Amino acid sequence: MDLFFRPAQPCLHDCGHQGARGSQTVIFAHNDLADLEAKLAAAPADAPKLIAFESVYSMDGDISDIAGICALARRYGALTYLDEVHAVGLYGVEGGGVSQRDGVADQVDIIEGTLAKGFGVHGGYITASATIVDFLRSTASGFIFTTALPPCVVGAALASVRKVRAENWRRETLFERVNMFRHKLRAAGVPFTMTPSHIVPIPVGDAERCKRISRRLLNEFGHYATPINYPTVPEGTERLRLTPGPFHTDEMMDDMVRALGVLLREEGVIPAREAAGQAA
Repeated sequence: MDLFFRPAQPCLHDCGHQGARGSQTVIFAHNDLADLEAKLAAAPADAPKLIAFESVYSMDGDISDIAGICALARRYGALTYLDEVHAVGLYGVEGGGVSQRDGVADQVDIIEGTLAKGFGVHGGYITASATIVDFLRSTASGFIFTTALPPCVVGAALASVRKVRAENWRRETLFERVNMFRHKLRAAGVPFTMTPSHIVPIPVGDAERCKRISRRLLNEFGHYATPINYPTVPEGTERLRLTPGPFHTDEMMDDMVRALGVLLREEGVIPAREAAGQAA
């Protein structure tokens, strides 16, 4: 691939970046289709091109315009590579991801997913045409020199995929729980970033403080929340990244919200006497 287009925000998992080595990488502004089109238009018309992007961007929780990007790819003769790692199992009537939810999966040339996260097992996969899959199977060194998944892992993954596809109530419950968690945060005056996805970022804005809050949250309250610091996100935008699940009860959420309220006030992220009810 001569030209590899990707968004400015850190995107894709490392396998995507490894695959881009040897190509000329062109970075377009995050979720900015006008900038992407300008860069596609400036590229040589006969150069092989691939646009790599995510559906759910896991740090900010925003979602890409898959149909819009695919339309530009068709116009400028590019392939599309969609990373659905943070969406498979959680979106779509069968858990096929945002592309399934939006009815545009057939417009994407290559979709990357995982058997971890939403499926809870191990391993990854791509879906594409038989020609593309055969080409990658024959030429991708990262695949050729990787040990195949053990039969027990494959069996567990198949069982999980079948269950996730058949039981849409899990996804419905997930998003009901996400909305409830946001409601409880808002009522308690705990700031969060509103996103169109299931990801609930809690802004902190300082790397050391973010790590300290995460450590205190675990040691003093028994809750684990991942601290997200530079270089994963830009300096000054450090945050805790929370993702409620379908089995988080109201009581669990209340306990987490109380703990966050205590720590964010003690650590000076929010004023000690901030009025409850302020939306993020």
